[in-house]
Amino acid sequence: MDYSGFIKDFENLPVRVQKQIKDYVEFLSNKYQRKPNNKRKFSFIWEDGLSDLKSQFTSVELQHRYNIAK
Repeated sequence: MDYSGFIKDFENLPVRVQKQIKDYVEFLSNKYQRKPNNKRKFSFIWEDGLSDLKSQFTSVELQHRYNIAK
């Protein structure tokens, strides 16, 4: 359907139905709107924080030792 046909059909609908369509279009617009990427990037400051234990334990042993894997 072309836009002019859509507009014509839309204008022939009852006002309450036009409002429902407007509300639905607003809902879809908000749902699919691109959101700005204001999220902070993940930091890896913890990387190699346990490197001194590398020679003593594997990661699985540390998980079991401190019950982190639950």
